[in-house]
Amino acid sequence: TGYIRNDAENRRLQAMVLRPAYWIEHLRENIRDRMQSALPNQPYEPVLRALAIGDDSNIPRADWDVFLRTGITHLISISGLHITMVSGLFFAFTHALWRRSRLSLKLPARKAATIVGVLVALGYALLAGFSVPTQRTVYMLAVVAVALWSGKNVSISLTLAWALAVTVLLDPWAVLAPGFWLSFGAVAVICYASAGRVARPHWLREALTTQWAVTLGSVPLILGLFQQTSIISPLANAFAIPLVSLVITPLTLLGAVLPFDFILVLAHQLMAWCMGLLQWLSTSPLAVWQQHAPAWWAVLLATLGVLWMLLPRGFPARWLGGFLCIPLFFLMPEKPATGEMRVSVLDVGQGLSILVETAHHAMLYDAGPQFSSDADSGNRVIVPFLRSQGIKQLDGFIVSHNDNDHSGGASSIMEALPVNWFASSLPENSPILLAAKNSRRCFAGQHWEWDRVQFDMLHPGWQSYQDGKVKDNDRGCVLKITSQFGSLLLPADIERVSELELLEKNTESLRSDVLIAPHHGSKTSSTPEFVTQVHPSIVVFTAGYRNRFGHPKAEIVERYQGLGSTIYRSDIDGAVLMDFGKKGITVQGWRATQPRYWN
Repeated sequence: TGYIRNDAENRRLQAMVLRPAYWIEHLRENIRDRMQSALPNQPYEPVLRALAIGDDSNIPRADWDVFLRTGITHLISISGLHITMVSGLFFAFTHALWRRSRLSLKLPARKAATIVGVLVALGYALLAGFSVPTQRTVYMLAVVAVALWSGKNVSISLTLAWALAVTVLLDPWAVLAPGFWLSFGAVAVICYASAGRVARPHWLREALTTQWAVTLGSVPLILGLFQQTSIISPLANAFAIPLVSLVITPLTLLGAVLPFDFILVLAHQLMAWCMGLLQWLSTSPLAVWQQHAPAWWAVLLATLGVLWMLLPRGFPARWLGGFLCIPLFFLMPEKPATGEMRVSVLDVGQGLSILVETAHHAMLYDAGPQFSSDADSGNRVIVPFLRSQGIKQLDGFIVSHNDNDHSGGASSIMEALPVNWFASSLPENSPILLAAKNSRRCFAGQHWEWDRVQFDMLHPGWQSYQDGKVKDNDRGCVLKITSQFGSLLLPADIERVSELELLEKNTESLRSDVLIAPHHGSKTSSTPEFVTQVHPSIVVFTAGYRNRFGHPKAEIVERYQGLGSTIYRSDIDGAVLMDFGKKGITVQGWRATQPRYWN
């Protein structure tokens, strides 16, 4: 994120740069301004803008939640479906006019319509910013166009294979995008379920069969990638796809280029009606299925099961494919045994968030930073991780203090998951505290036990809440967790004053096997006396990659290394995963367990 300082010496160097890329951006800007002036302060103007030029930055998170719960996210912004639909409309229009003119004597109507369709697809993709998903669609349509121009009877499977090859050749990194697998997978499933049949069914039956095949065929991949899928998506897509792709999007594009506001007003009204129905559907508690992250082999097995169930009518025992899907849903992640605990220090950049699991309980300590009004560690990192582990509620949630890098994602977490109790040192007027249910102060002396694992709050003292001079960092909730197989100390961002206070009041209880370094390894913390008393065998520094504070400081790292502590860093190791069990304390960095050369 960049910014420009407001300065009287600022001056505009040039109104327009004469390069093709800037011409396109200038056109996109004009369309944006045109739509904003035609639909001032209208709630779904950002959605129409996304459909026209791919700018979805101003769509509220509440609307994204509706799209997610109803399974129509692929329709918002310019997706492959929209480009294909618009290209197909121009193909049909050109074909109808061309074959009625003398031009068809020089060039067959289908070939002429193919050229127009590809050019329209390319233009629409450029208007959308030429993102990776739109590039894939253009490549696919170009391959189809070449097949049509060749005059050969090329099978759809070969066409799809060539499109896949061209996409990977021009953009090898596309294989890392979920949309790559979902888009090509959806087309492959449609081909599998419809191609090669003896007779073409009625158009309505064909549409229903296609929707059923895409919905069922994408479930294993969607659960593997996102751990959730919309149950009501077939119903929502049944009316949203034709309405958005065939009516609202063409009207939006027409209204964006023609000086008639009523066209955009009509498109907005149709979008409002569509959103009203989608919002009603999304309120159902059964709208979305959420679960743990399945093993890769369970996803593969379920995919084979789905393909078995989508075999043509008359194939015997298609229902047996359902049995291959059972591991996808019911093979749960292994939980710690009684007396053991699992600790996941998540990589949230410059911030802190730690998940502690016992046999039957789960607690979250801190919520990482907030990045923007719509994006934070909660909805981008923590909630997806909790869902992947099969955690549907938090028995406890502690936000150590008021700094953004520890509390920024708290609201998103509480919106996504039920929380039994919430503890913090936040000020009374904090929006997070006001939204929390069953909230309490954290203070020294609090104690509880879960599954033979002890939890002790060591700091702050209750009197610190009456002293306005105490800094937020020095009022952080310091928690000691002790299992049968090792102990963990979570000291938040306490600084020298609080460390000395802890040394005076809790000398013996400070010693721990694992320490999350105070204040990300800053110079204001980890005093020699504190480090010597805790004497951890393992130290974890949570810091953002190349963060502007220079955390952790080299002298602090050396201080722990001088004691013989093993060092882990989230900016180097990624998430740090620790198991306190019968084998002792085992530690793994995420990048070591999931090695990729770019890490």
